[in-house]
Amino acid sequence: MNRAAPAALPPSGLPGLDARFSRLVEVRSAGATRTWHVLDNAARLAELRIAPTGTLLCVHGNPTWSYLWRRLLSAATAQAAAGGTAWRVVAPDQLEMGFSERTGERRTLPRRVRDLGELTAELGIDGPVVTVGHDWGGVVALGWAVDHADQLSGIVSLNTAVHQAPETPVPAPLRLALLPPVLGASTAGTPAFLEATLALGHPPLPGPVKDAFRAPYRGADRRQGIRDFVADIPAEPGHPSRPELDRIAEGIRHLDVPALLLWGARDPVFQDRYLDDLFARLRHPSVHRFPDAGHLIAEDVDYASAALAWLDDPAPEATPAAEPPPGIGGAPLWSVLDELRDSPDTALVELAPPAGGAARVVSWRLLSRRVRELAAGLTAAGVRPGHRVSLLVPPGADLTAALYACLRIGAIVVVADAGLGLRGLSRAVTGARPDHVIGALPGLAAARALRWPGQRIAIARYPAPVRRLLGISASFGELAARGRGAALPPEPAPADTAAVLFTSGSTGPAKGVVYTHVELQALRDALARQYGVGIGTGLVAGFAPFALLGPALGARSATPDMDVTSPATLTASAVADAVAAVDATVVFLSPAAVANVVATAGSLTPDRRRALTGVRTVLSAGAPVARELLEGVAALMPSATASTPYGMTEGLLLTSATLDDVREAAVEADGGAGVLVGPPVDGVEVRIAALDRSGAATGEPAVVPGVAGEIVVSADHLRDGYDRLELTQREAAHGPAMESGGRRWHRTGDVGHLDEAGRLWVEGRLVHVVVTAEGVITPVGPEQRIGELPEVARAGLAGVGPRGTQQAVAVVELRNPVRRPRLADAELAERVRSAAGVPLAAVLVVPRLPTDIRHNSKVDRTRLSRWAARVLRGERMTRP
Repeated sequence: MNRAAPAALPPSGLPGLDARFSRLVEVRSAGATRTWHVLDNAARLAELRIAPTGTLLCVHGNPTWSYLWRRLLSAATAQAAAGGTAWRVVAPDQLEMGFSERTGERRTLPRRVRDLGELTAELGIDGPVVTVGHDWGGVVALGWAVDHADQLSGIVSLNTAVHQAPETPVPAPLRLALLPPVLGASTAGTPAFLEATLALGHPPLPGPVKDAFRAPYRGADRRQGIRDFVADIPAEPGHPSRPELDRIAEGIRHLDVPALLLWGARDPVFQDRYLDDLFARLRHPSVHRFPDAGHLIAEDVDYASAALAWLDDPAPEATPAAEPPPGIGGAPLWSVLDELRDSPDTALVELAPPAGGAARVVSWRLLSRRVRELAAGLTAAGVRPGHRVSLLVPPGADLTAALYACLRIGAIVVVADAGLGLRGLSRAVTGARPDHVIGALPGLAAARALRWPGQRIAIARYPAPVRRLLGISASFGELAARGRGAALPPEPAPADTAAVLFTSGSTGPAKGVVYTHVELQALRDALARQYGVGIGTGLVAGFAPFALLGPALGARSATPDMDVTSPATLTASAVADAVAAVDATVVFLSPAAVANVVATAGSLTPDRRRALTGVRTVLSAGAPVARELLEGVAALMPSATASTPYGMTEGLLLTSATLDDVREAAVEADGGAGVLVGPPVDGVEVRIAALDRSGAATGEPAVVPGVAGEIVVSADHLRDGYDRLELTQREAAHGPAMESGGRRWHRTGDVGHLDEAGRLWVEGRLVHVVVTAEGVITPVGPEQRIGELPEVARAGLAGVGPRGTQQAVAVVELRNPVRRPRLADAELAERVRSAAGVPLAAVLVVPRLPTDIRHNSKVDRTRLSRWAARVLRGERMTRP
């Protein structure tokens, strides 16, 4: 029997909680009066003489209380006081929980939904209302939404669920808590369940915050509601609360309001399958998935600012989808395969086939037939338009066939390459939630071991024990046989989503970038126009996106023999062999690959050197390319024009500069800031949003020569959006003034300036700008000047200290590498300081600068800053 106890106000001094928000509310219910503790900013808004425009009804879960919503209350009140949208925020402690009354009753889900309705009636809340719920409080909030649809204007949900499939067990932590011998002892008899929940913070919750969450639950009598909440989880079909859960799950399908799903990806309880379910049930959902947040997402990230920003514009008007340009722009990516389906000419050469042995040569006839058979076979295997297919296949013929087969049937290809590393790749695949996984043995083994979702399809035929172990449902050979002679489904529409391509993760977790078919077509056409690549061109691509577009361009393609996870393993001999295999005139390499190709040129045989003289265009992009590297590659391929295109996963070709441009710029710059990346290519517009003294890009994007700021771009071949990253997508759109004329704009996050000739210079990343008391320092200029010292291989500029009073620190990698990190000796430090041209607090020397995994060339300045700060605090000098 539960013990009754009256409601009370929380103790004063709880961190982050404004005591003025607390109140006790009496509610008449079923012939009795029940007292609730409620956090409510209505009185504060009244003091400010501000009338609210609506109500945020916030419902906590188990075993938290309304303290969970303290940041939203404060942020909403501050926003209203500053003249922004005024939201009343009402956050009750559910009965039996927090500081609300302990009635002595055991509450079930239907009762809790009814309780909440009685409270809002007592408070006179009649709309517009946005429900905000977390954990099982999210179910209660959505139950209220279903019952008060006429008052509802929106939904915000944080890590919750409304449906439990009968064939799927509840998550393991809840199954354990529900065991009869464990239930009472772990939830009420001891604070084990509460403490386990409080341990889920990422980063860990501060001690005073944990104490605040514990405050209403000191003693077994105060924790009976925690036990009852767990016992009320409808884990089985016959559970008494199951009908109510089903009613809510079906009811939200009919709510015609915008919804925002904020999700902590590291939640062991409410996993991504619950996010998928919610997304499918809601009519107008937006999603932002925080890869480093967990179950206590409201403690892990600034959800309050995110929610309030979304509430100001919950359903922004979508920019019209790009229309296919005339001519080739209207042709789908696989159109060349149809055009050349009878050609015996070479389409692909695989120099290092997975099975080993001689190079594998694939004709256009074979590639076209293989793509068509796989497309039909995948359809027969259940792959449908809109399904996501993760491709865990090394570059080569199999990856190309899988890619174009999926595109042809309207499946969405998810491309997260091995260059992300195992951890980054796992985060990308699980975040993308594929319906199917196509892989080679290493990829399928990782999918099995890490429990990645999706049906598993192998590119090769494996023995039955291996198939069972890895959960393989079919092989390419089996699918091709099933698809032979079968009809294909209708082609996807140009505006349909075609691909999710993942960024390199060099400035944080890799992001999924969404492209439609027409945007990929526009990218293909931009490459064709800029570099003259078309049917019959020989192309060598050591850079995945352009390797995959080779067949769409009609180019004979070869991928060099290299470790795709480490571009720096590419040698000059491997490039020469690939060039010879397809008589290539165009070569595309990453900067790290270029560096090793130049470094290994001495091992070339005369025949291999002759092969390289046939190259007419050599491109290197993915990170700023030093002039000396371009000079080196030009010497290696003397007939080629060396160019360095600028772009990113969100826009793979934006500007382009030749070696002659870079030579000329070196004279013009005379020690100025940045790397020249050239004028915009055809169809691209570039503007600059000027930086203020705090290092923020606040200026209206414009074309003003010499002004440094964030680079903002527009093109038909820009990304469509970000995958399950609603907030990132909003940040990338610069504002209403940038959306005129139906053009879509993208904030690149890079910093640079335009010169008088309209050429773009890149000066670094916005997040890497060093903001000192004297002003803003962009990193690339000082790094370049330091890098010109004969003893320096490369340099990184790190900012140490609070933004606004940061100190700049130079971290250098020497041509004769040191064995351990150290402070630079006085003579070297003086030369570095003189070359940098900016004040330096310290000069540090390291064996090797940390770089991104995919390109092996982008210096990780964020990591350098953290490391340099530790060093300057006197901590042990480990490697960065």
